Amino acid sequence: MSSIGKLMRQAQRIQQQMEAVQTSLAAKTVEAQAGGGAVKVVARCDQTLQSIKILPEAVNPQDVPFLEDLIVTAVNEAMAQAKEISNKEMGAVTNGLNMPGMF
Repeated sequence: MSSIGKLMRQAQRIQQQMEAVQTSLAAKTVEAQAGGGAVKVVARCDQTLQSIKILPEAVNPQDVPFLEDLIVTAVNEAMAQAKEISNKEMGAVTNGLNMPGMF
């Protein structure tokens, strides 16, 4: 059997595994909060935002810039957690291979 054939089958198997991991990541979520829980953000591990919850008592019209900062902080934390999980799971599929453009 040719090495190119083996390599092609291996690449196809890795692609299938990566697709399965991507589907799995889309179903996994992480939660982050800011302001002592005033703002909670849930993100999927496929790098998409699922929800933002704001406690009603956190909203004061004069504090809108502060609230916006809390939202940015919570979203960034959730996305960092999601990226870490994604990188770990995709890395397990590729066994540490650097495959530009794959993820």
